[in-house]
Amino acid sequence: MELIIVSGLSGAGKTVALHTLEDIGYTCIDNLPLFLLSQLALGLQQQFSTAPTESPGTAIGIDARSQPEHLHQLPAALHALSAHHISPHILFLDAHTETLIRRFSETRRKHPLTRNERSLAEAIEYERELLDPLRQIAHTQIDTTHTNLHELRDLIRSCLGNCAHLNTSILLQSFGFKHGVPESFDFVFDVRCLPNPHWQAELRTLTGLDAPVIYFLEQSAQVIQMRDDIMQFFTRWLPAFEQDGRSYLTIAIGCTGGQHRSVYMVEALRHQFTAQGHRVIVRHRELS
Repeated sequence: MELIIVSGLSGAGKTVALHTLEDIGYTCIDNLPLFLLSQLALGLQQQFSTAPTESPGTAIGIDARSQPEHLHQLPAALHALSAHHISPHILFLDAHTETLIRRFSETRRKHPLTRNERSLAEAIEYERELLDPLRQIAHTQIDTTHTNLHELRDLIRSCLGNCAHLNTSILLQSFGFKHGVPESFDFVFDVRCLPNPHWQAELRTLTGLDAPVIYFLEQSAQVIQMRDDIMQFFTRWLPAFEQDGRSYLTIAIGCTGGQHRSVYMVEALRHQFTAQGHRVIVRHRELS
């Protein structure tokens, strides 16, 4: 069982860190009250020992938003967990005070420790003081003063080496143009130029899921070329989308009625994407 504690100064990028870990499979819990840490960690350990999951682990966000007066107890709480053979990896995010002030000014969000008698700059320094014991025992520290969102995501993946590579999830949907083009898809491919099984009487009532239709289509060099060209495009460009932090892509394949060619193409692509390690969700709109 892997447990990551994500902490650091407000505005330093903790939300980005948790979202990045969530995208690569971690179960993430933000703003956990400190008194629940031991109970949660022991519960996760027991659950993992009886029913291991495919999830790489759990990430917990703990910071000054909840009960800041108790933060000094966190190192002792973590030490107590070691008696149960639980050793969380502590990821601490920091940034220069001037950078944090600018970020709060740009987002117009309130710092969790500001009060009527405490300015933003004073709140940041107070938070830095509260979190310093945790910073001193952190396994990984990242200064985000000069990093943008995409660079921070890459840093987090590289620092947590066992999960550094993000495989994009893919939604594949077949549809029929005569019923309308689906909205909100990243890519739409038109396969109406391919041989149409509809004009074969024995295939008309079947779909692209049926073996006779698959056999008919795969006898066409055009069909194979279209399938390979689409796959080669994504094999070439998916790493760029992953590097940009894209956790999913949506791809629609359309033919005239959404029954034969588009269904076949979606299923063919499903097998190849799955073989590359992607999580694939398939929808056949006109077959539902």
